[in-house]
Amino acid sequence: MGWTWKKEYLDVILVPSGLLIMFGYHFLLLHRHFRRPDTTSMGRDNFYRGAWVDKMMQVECKDRSQALTVINNNISAAFSLSSISMVVSSLIGTWFIGTSTFTSTLVYGDTSQSIIAFKHISLLICFLVAFAAFLQSARCYVHSSFLITMPNTDVPMAHVRKAVVSGSNCWSVGMRALYFAITLLLWVFGPIPMFVCSVVMVVMLYNLDWNTTPLLPYKPAVEGRDLLKKISQEVTAVGRAIGQEVTAVGRAFEHHGRP
Repeated sequence: MGWTWKKEYLDVILVPSGLLIMFGYHFLLLHRHFRRPDTTSMGRDNFYRGAWVDKMMQVECKDRSQALTVINNNISAAFSLSSISMVVSSLIGTWFIGTSTFTSTLVYGDTSQSIIAFKHISLLICFLVAFAAFLQSARCYVHSSFLITMPNTDVPMAHVRKAVVSGSNCWSVGMRALYFAITLLLWVFGPIPMFVCSVVMVVMLYNLDWNTTPLLPYKPAVEGRDLLKKISQEVTAVGRAIGQEVTAVGRAFEHHGRP
């Protein structure tokens, strides 16, 4: 008896291939990010967020309302996406219960109940990971808002920078989970749309994740504070020297002007 082609074989071939493309690309991106962060968009964003923290920490605590507004906007966005991820997760569970009679005419591939269950569970995992990542991002931004608005204290800039950058990294993880969820969502309609979406997604992300613009240099806030302090001390010293010279000249004129 000869071998016969079955449409179920597409799930065995195309789905692992699509996932391999997605995971391989992100592994390459992480490797590039750890070795040369300035060539990736994540490294560029973290660099400028660190510069933003350094500059904001130079401002007086009472004048940091603008920084607090920026952080609050990020917190609101993270909470919104985490709520959307949780709602979608609930809808997926409801959808799975109500689609037990999913017709094979709409999907060219494996339509067995086990594969359908695996599709929904994979989607659910992606959205739950996105929910957790966005929630953690909001937590980091809330922590940074407490640090950056703490009055009458010398909060280490490294702590604030770490909180802001951690929030940004968690945001990136949540967005990557949503990208994977979009790919797996198309798997519901068959392995062919899923594989095509994987290729298109990688092409789009490649154009977004790589940075070719050189990073602008900036001076850390500590150096700026030391420079301002040094300039202030020099100006004070010069002022004192000028005052002493003026006093000496005045005394000399007073001495020679006596009869």
